[in-house]
Amino acid sequence: MPHKIIGGNHENGMESFLVSIHNYNWFNTWSTAHGSISWRWLVKVFITGIAGFIGFHTANHYHSKGWEVTGIDNFNDYYDPKLKKDRADMLEKLGIRVYPVSLEQVQLGMSMFESVPDLVIHLAASAGIRHSLANPLESIRNNIIGTQKLINHCELLGVKNVIYASTSAVMNGNSLPWNEHDPIGVQVSPYGYTKQCNESQFAVSKINNTVGLRFFTVYGPWGRPDMALFDFTDKIVKGKPITIFNNGDMKRDFTYITDIVRGIWIVSQNMTERDIYCIGNGKQVELMDFVTEIERNIGNGKAEYDFQPMHPADAKETWSDTSKLEKLGYRSDTDVPEGVASFVNWYKNYYHV
Repeated sequence: MPHKIIGGNHENGMESFLVSIHNYNWFNTWSTAHGSISWRWLVKVFITGIAGFIGFHTANHYHSKGWEVTGIDNFNDYYDPKLKKDRADMLEKLGIRVYPVSLEQVQLGMSMFESVPDLVIHLAASAGIRHSLANPLESIRNNIIGTQKLINHCELLGVKNVIYASTSAVMNGNSLPWNEHDPIGVQVSPYGYTKQCNESQFAVSKINNTVGLRFFTVYGPWGRPDMALFDFTDKIVKGKPITIFNNGDMKRDFTYITDIVRGIWIVSQNMTERDIYCIGNGKQVELMDFVTEIERNIGNGKAEYDFQPMHPADAKETWSDTSKLEKLGYRSDTDVPEGVASFVNWYKNYYHV
């Protein structure tokens, strides 16, 4: 049965009750399941990759809900570290603690809590499907070995709830739309097989509740420079050609960042022993329509296109079946026109163009 995280290891006995009053703020929530008002204390979340794109927005959301948020990030140079530092600075101003620690040192980051975190959200990874083809050992070291170090430490501490990032890429080759129930086949990139491995790692771990989230093409303000929206916007603004694979004949399920974060939040309120969910927009968008939306918002006319054959690590189409997550109350609220406009507005403000 799904359950809500309501206080981790501080629920039993008068001594624990008094400790909880000392350590936590309180608020009351309406419990629809029991038809009565129940008291809950605010809980602690530890986020890996907290200065990354999704980590940054997730930390903001949990902080807005009153949770105590702490996280780690290794601030690598896969893309401009300034972007990560600026995200981290914004989090620090909110009182969110961000430690420059890698998964190799995860025990140091988690030791910053005075007690065991009620929830760990594992988002740290060597990202980028195409990047992983040229750097397979980096993907293995960070995504598999680093994740196992996190699992080992969570088991040692007695962490009961972990949400971790998987990817829609593990379903590449399956019939569309992609769902959680179909078997997973052979992966076409190191990124894909490391994420497939992560699902197995958490499935056999001793952690009570672990839930994996298969993200579909996440985009929005503060996004990653290697992703299509950021890359295309940056090059169009600078008058450079944009590289378009498979001659533009591709479709993607583009998912806005606030929808992703909402999905994470909903899952954290409905933790189960072992589960997987797809988080996407649930709609396909033609790649060239996506490009047209970027051009329209930038306002510099049409871009120069550099059409290329299909990239070996790419899927021609993605499309999420989110019906399983929708049963928990999820819905995708932001479609591409609104999402692209929001990103381009952020880009112009951030880079003063």
